Parts: sequence; C-alpha cells; structure tokens
Amino acid sequence: MAKQRGSLDAKLCVNLPAGGIVLLAHLILSGSLAAREGDNFGQVAAKVANLLQHEHYNDQPINDKVSGEMLDNYLEFLDMGRMYFLKSDIDLFDTKFRDKLDDLLLMQNVGAAQEIYSLYKTRVSDRIAKVQQLLKTKEFTFDSDATIEVSRKDAKWPADEAAADELWSRMLENELLQEVIRREKPNKTPGEDAAEEEDPAEKNADGTQKSPKEILAKRYDRILESINENSPEEVVGFFLKALAHAYDPHSEYFTRSEYDNFRISMQKSLDGIGALLSMTDSGHAEIKGLVVGGPAQTSSELQVGDRITHVGQGAGGEMQDILHMKLQKVVDLIRGKRGSVVRLRVIPNGKDPSNTVDILIKRNRVELKESLARAELIETKDAQGQPLRLGWIDLPSFYSDMDTGQTSVTKDTERLLTRLMKEKIDGLILDLSQNGGGSLEEAINLTGLFIPRGPVVQSRDSRENRDVKTSPSAQPVYSGPLVLLTSKSSASASEILAAALQDYNRAVVVGEQSTFGKGTVQQLLPVTTNQFNLMIPGGDDNQQGALKLTIQKFYRIAGGSTQGKGVVPDIHLPSLTEVMEIGELSMKNSLPYDEIESQKFALFDPKSPLPIEELARRSKERVTADPDFQWVREEIARFTKRKEQNSLSLNKKIRITEIEEQDAKSKARTEAMKARYAKLRESEKGLFSTYSLTLDDLANEKLRLLSEISDQELSGMMTGVRKERTAEERALEPPHAMNYVKREAIATLEDLIQLTRTPVPRFAEKPAPAPASAPN
Repeated sequence: MAKQRGSLDAKLCVNLPAGGIVLLAHLILSGSLAAREGDNFGQVAAKVANLLQHEHYNDQPINDKVSGEMLDNYLEFLDMGRMYFLKSDIDLFDTKFRDKLDDLLLMQNVGAAQEIYSLYKTRVSDRIAKVQQLLKTKEFTFDSDATIEVSRKDAKWPADEAAADELWSRMLENELLQEVIRREKPNKTPGEDAAEEEDPAEKNADGTQKSPKEILAKRYDRILESINENSPEEVVGFFLKALAHAYDPHSEYFTRSEYDNFRISMQKSLDGIGALLSMTDSGHAEIKGLVVGGPAQTSSELQVGDRITHVGQGAGGEMQDILHMKLQKVVDLIRGKRGSVVRLRVIPNGKDPSNTVDILIKRNRVELKESLARAELIETKDAQGQPLRLGWIDLPSFYSDMDTGQTSVTKDTERLLTRLMKEKIDGLILDLSQNGGGSLEEAINLTGLFIPRGPVVQSRDSRENRDVKTSPSAQPVYSGPLVLLTSKSSASASEILAAALQDYNRAVVVGEQSTFGKGTVQQLLPVTTNQFNLMIPGGDDNQQGALKLTIQKFYRIAGGSTQGKGVVPDIHLPSLTEVMEIGELSMKNSLPYDEIESQKFALFDPKSPLPIEELARRSKERVTADPDFQWVREEIARFTKRKEQNSLSLNKKIRITEIEEQDAKSKARTEAMKARYAKLRESEKGLFSTYSLTLDDLANEKLRLLSEISDQELSGMMTGVRKERTAEERALEPPHAMNYVKREAIATLEDLIQLTRTPVPRFAEKPAPAPASAPN
C-alpha cells in the first residue's frame, strides 16, 4: 500500500532554501511562524524523527546508524573547520551519544543538543579569550617557513590544548598577515583612490584607523556574540537539521522564522516596510536599501544610511532596544500584519548618535521585483548584414505564490514572451544560469510554453509508484529557435525544464560542464504539537516549524535522471565551477543515480533535428580563440594547483611575491582587456542595441534602451547615491554590457537561426496527454 503523504491540498513545487536546492511536494501551511510561548522541543524532535523514518524515500528507520550520522553532522555544523573541539571532546560525545541519539529523540529528549552546544560555547569562549590575549601580547614577525592548511575539511581534531594552541597561533598569524598585506596593498591598481575603499568599521571613534590587531579583536568579539545569541529554538533547529541531513542533503528542518523566510522566497513578496538591513560594527541595524514603491520608501521619512536603535509595535507600543540584537530578530520585529504600524527610532544618516527621531510606518505588501522574470530585446545583424531581433529572458527562479496563485513565473514569462513575439524576434535565449529552482508546477507549465502537450517529467517513490507530469498547453506559445543557458547553479526545476526541452530536441542547451544534479522530490510538512500533526483551521498556534523531506526521485521522460549527473549541455563553456565543490555529488548522503523506462513522446520536429554537431563545432572554434575563455582555462589550472597544495605560507616576503606575480598577470590581462574592448566598441559600433523589458513596462509602446535605465530601476531598490564610474571601470565594462558567456550564447543562437532558416516547424503527431496526478 502506498504511503499517505499528508492530507492537505498538495502542490508539487521547487525552491532554493538556505543550504540547498529543493524540489518538493508542498503542503500549504497557513499563518505566521512568529515565536510563541510554551514550545516543547522534545515533542517537536520526536515528531520530526517519526516523520523521517516513516515518510522518507529511503525507508530508513531511525537507528544507531542514523544516530552516528546525525552526531557527525551536528559537530560539523558547529565546528566545520575542526578548530574548537578537542579530540577528547569528540571521544566523549562518541561514548555518550553516537549510538543513543535515536533512542533519545524518540523519547522526546533533546538534552544532547544543548549539552554539546554548551560545551561548544565554552570552547569558543575560552579560545577567543586566548586569541585576544595573543593579540595583546604576541608580536608576529611573518618571517618563518611555517605554512597553514587552507581547507581543514579532512583534518583531524586537535589532540589536546597544546595542539589547538599551535593551530590557532598559525591561524591568527595568517589572518593578521592578510590584514597587514591588505593594508599595504601591494596589488593596488595605480591611480586607485584608497579613501574610497575605506570601511567605516575600520575607524576608531576619533577617526584614526584601527590596527590589524584591533580589527581582528573586534571580529572575534562578533563571533562570540553571534554564538551566544542563538536561542534554544535555534540550537534545537541545528540539531534537527543534522538529523534530516543524515537521510539526505535536501531533507531539512525549518524553524518558524526560517519557514516564514522560505514562504517569502517563493512568493516574491512580504508584509513589512520594504527595507534592506545590515548590522553595523556598532550594533545598529543600518538601512542599506529601500524597495522602490514600498512603505518605507513612499513615506519619505526613512533614508538609506539611517541606523535603527529601537523598534515598537503600534503608535504607542513599548520601544524595544535592538542594539547588538541578531539581525533576523530585528527583521522579525519589523515585519508584521499588513495594515499594522511599526515604530522605528533611528539615528538619521550623518547625525550624532544622540540625535534620534521616531518614525511611524504602516506595513503593507512589498513586491520583491528584483527577483522576478525580466527580458531584453537585442537588435543586431547577422553575418550577411541582415537585421536580427533576439529575445533574452532571465528566469531567476520558478517562483509561485503557493497560497493564492497570484504570483506565477509562467504567467510572467508568457507576458514577456508575448511582447517579444510582438517585436518579431528571430530567436530566444532562456537564461537559467542563476536559477536554483522553485515550483515544480511552474516548471511543467513553463515547459508547455515551448512544446505541445506531452510528458515533461516522471517521478517514482520508494514503493515503486510512478507519476508522469504533462504540460498543459495544447500548442506552444513560441515555436522558434531556442537556446537555454545553464550553469552549475541551475538546479531542480531548472533541470526539469532543460532536460525536457533537450529530450524533445526543442532547444540547444549551452552552459557549464553540467547543471547542479539534483533529482529528488521533497514534501513540506507542518511540525505541530498536536497528536496527529495536522494544521487546525483557524488555529495555528500549535505549529512549531516545518520539515522538508525527500519522498520521490524524478526522471527525464527519456528514462535517465538528473540525480548526480545533472543536465549535460549540448555546447560546453569552460568555467571555474569545474574545479569547485559545487553540486549534488559534493554533498553527503546524496541518493544514487538510476534510470527507469522512458515515456512515449514525439520530438518537436522529427524532420528537422537540431544541428547540434555543427553548432558545437562553431562554438568550439570561437571559445578556443576567445581570450576571456583562455583566461578561464588558465584560472582552472591555477585553482587546481592551489587546491592540491592546500597550504599557504606564513612568510610575508613569500606571500607578497606570490601576490605580486599574480597581480602582474592580472594587470597584463586587464590592459589586454581594455585594448580589446576598445577595439570591439569601435568595430561593433551600432551592431547591438539592447532594450529592457520588465513586467512593469509591457504596455509601453516604446521600449527603453538598457543603457538609459538606472541601477535603481533595474533592481527596484534604492541604495543611496551611486558613485560615478571611473575611466578605468568604464574601460573594463564589456562592450554592449555583454560578458563573454552572454556573447557566446548569442553567437550560438545566431548560428541556430542561420542553420534553421525554414518556415515555422510543423508538429509531429501529438501523443495522447498523460494524466497528471497528485503526489502519493
């Protein structure tokens, strides 16, 4: 019998929460997850443990094996660099907890979480006290032959205090050396204004510059403050994340505030004032940006650079001091129900701290427009001098309002696409290179904009139950030449779209070695304190958090999987990500690759297959000759060598020599780029005209040149007065605002158009639509 995956309205979705890329079957959760009294962390932990062992794809009971994995994950989460705990601490934890956490959790006992964290805080506090003492008493000469490990991922725990002291002495020496070299700036660009680079946090109250030791002392004070600020709820949250990751890297526990942030990331909107905050060195929450059209910006009272000291609820509510408060807690205080009032006490930008004013702002819905789909119309000429009009749509995520359905990336993309088609584009590029996922339903629907009705993706659960999701559109909205741009950051829903269009022979995929490689499906479940783990209509006070757990794997319609392998592009562009630990295969406990039977489907145009071989040949010729891609290949070799060495010298002369050698190479490349870009600007004068197209200006008859639009308009965020770019900066801007990757994608699209100049493709006999079904 198939497992029951929850009893609420279910939607398949995808998203990118903190810490991983997610494809999930989402259960709609109502209400805010603001902090409440009477939390029962033991009960929550037992609920999470039972959900994982009974609902996870692996059918893995919570046992001693899971207990050991959980312990390792928790220790790694707390002390990833293996710098604070001693081997004796690890031995103690092994003895007390390695095969016992499973039993303790099921008995609603989370004492181990706090016990381990308590010792962690002690170790950090003791270590930072020693660091501060070293900074006061030890003089570092930076003239030894000593080295330090760059990555301690596979290092052993310090054997004792003496070993830890030696490790930290070297670490501190390295950090000081970095600050000293940065201060001296041997790689400073000639003519660069040092004053423009000064950080206010590096100034003393009297305006003098802090020494490298003073900067490090303050840095370690902040580390200790952040660790001491973690609440019991957050500590248990870390513990339960460690449990979820023992099953696979995409299963995760969300605390209440984390779930609120997750919902915002999917809906692209929030109820608040529309201000971007950052914590200053002095402990204030500083306004770094204001969302254009948001309550804070339209009130005209709050300004970029203002520093918040107190937050109050309502016109007369008590003001709460937020100095040195954790930034997320400040954000939680400022957010609130639409129509309610928040009162901020601020130090106006540039004013003395004693000069404060109170500002009342009515909260409202804030649209996060900078992360919505947007488009460009690129006018150029082909090799024969004939005019070409190319469309470019940037899809940052597959966003969706999971509660109301009012926000939809498919609807937004269709609107942009319709306008581009009105402009009579000859070809289109979909940019998925920074798209980490989103709603699965949106990925399926968006695929339907480019293919007739047919299967898009398959899924299978642990009971071998299979499901096929089908595009809903009888006919595609756009059937012309299509290129997809991908990268290692393209994940989950992006991979579903790219894989489907590749399998249908509908689009040419251009990008890095492969996409992320996540081929698993997650479900988001409420974690409540009632007996049956159900949301009670009209009463959500029992919800403690949410659990995202893997319940299925998804597969391409051709039968393969993106799990581990990702989507391999038709045309490969070199990238530094090839030597970085990015992607599914770099994550612990990821599920293995496998395959299932393919679905029956008809190629988009079986009579005219895409000329992949010729496109790849032409691209390879350009990429081989392109100086920017040549630089990428050189950087790959350099990065690989440094990674293998895994060490840095603590000798100042050696470090400066290395920096100067690299700086000489960088300077030579910079000069070559400036000369080449200058020639390109001259030779390509009038070749490209790029027009911006956002969801706000679709109705405008006349499109605006991208070069005429301010950064504020493009981002939807006011961030203060923008400094004028220097002549050096302007010289290094890629001609036509097209970097080498974008240029190659456009060149490939031009080739595709030239090689397929035929009437609109006729559709092959359409397959019968496969029925869509709700997740099991």
